[in-house]
Amino acid sequence: MRISSRNKDQFLIKRKDNAMKEYIENVLAPKLQGDGGWVEFVSYENKKLTLIFRGECSKCLILNRCVDWIAQQIKEAKGETVEITAVRKKPFFWDNV
Repeated sequence: MRISSRNKDQFLIKRKDNAMKEYIENVLAPKLQGDGGWVEFVSYENKKLTLIFRGECSKCLILNRCVDWIAQQIKEAKGETVEITAVRKKPFFWDNV
């Protein structure tokens, strides 16, 4: 049985995606929870990482510093330079505040 190069590429992309998700959830997210916030992995493709920031992170005035810190941690741990898109997600009950 031979695996096509397209299937192999898709497999490798999915594997990288899962590894990044695990790193975010198991290493970085717990560090943010100490301050009442949390981060959720959305996607990782072509060195572009999309994350949702919730809790205290969703209203933090220095979220950009945290995003820079996350990028630096990924560079040190994974050896990859990533572009991060940060999405703030406030709870529904904050919509009218």
